[in-house]
Amino acid sequence: MEIVFGRVDDSIVRFTLGGASEAYANALRRAMIGEVPTLAIEDVRIYDNTSVLFDEMLAHRIGMIPIKTDLARFVRREACKCEGAGCPHCQVTFTLTMEGPGVATSGDFVSEDPETTPVDTNIPLVKLWEDQKLVIEAVAYLNTGTEHAKWQATIACGYKQYPVIEVTDQCDGCGMCVDECPRNVLEVKGQTVRVVDGKADACSLCKLCEKACIGTGIGEESAIHVNADKTKYLFTVESDGSLPAQQIVEEGIRYIRKRSDELIESLQEISMEGQ
Repeated sequence: MEIVFGRVDDSIVRFTLGGASEAYANALRRAMIGEVPTLAIEDVRIYDNTSVLFDEMLAHRIGMIPIKTDLARFVRREACKCEGAGCPHCQVTFTLTMEGPGVATSGDFVSEDPETTPVDTNIPLVKLWEDQKLVIEAVAYLNTGTEHAKWQATIACGYKQYPVIEVTDQCDGCGMCVDECPRNVLEVKGQTVRVVDGKADACSLCKLCEKACIGTGIGEESAIHVNADKTKYLFTVESDGSLPAQQIVEEGIRYIRKRSDELIESLQEISMEGQ
């Protein structure tokens, strides 16, 4: 198995996964979406709320705020030494006190941990009119997207099979397929059509080029063939900002490796018991 990164920044990564089955590619996608832990607000204590929103609606909005997460500093409550009582290693407390007029935003929350704050400070929560007030305490815990979507580290996470484009000697370079391609993947070079350098992975596998080629009357078979490499996949992973996008990929792979090791150990135990 081989991973080659094409684009890497904090919010988005694009990479090619080669030498893998579609089952593994889908397992990696699911792991990145649902098994990478992040911090999210779970407990909300509303001491005063005279805004236009019910407590439940306000609590839901607060819970969906993405929070910057350092996985090296936090553990899940069930694995913490405090045994779920609550400590700086497994939870972070946020407080908000505000009077109107004004718009309460995620940036109005004050964190007890200066390094653990909302990803975006401009997420609107509720508009307060004059004499309206909010007094809130919120506690964030570490968990995964399989428990609730608010713990998902990804905004978008998906893959497609790697496109393979072949042009036969039958091509006369008419350019009809070039005009039909919606992503400008093809070009006419000399007396034939070829793939633009570095743009093969932009192909959407729509095969409009094949239909355009047949439409020229070249024959019953197109001179250009678009297929997919079933052992190679193009991934796009976009983070919500709680974790760097590349770390999400690393954590997803680490989760699959851990579960694989656990499965091997279980199978070995079963094998030993049967002897």
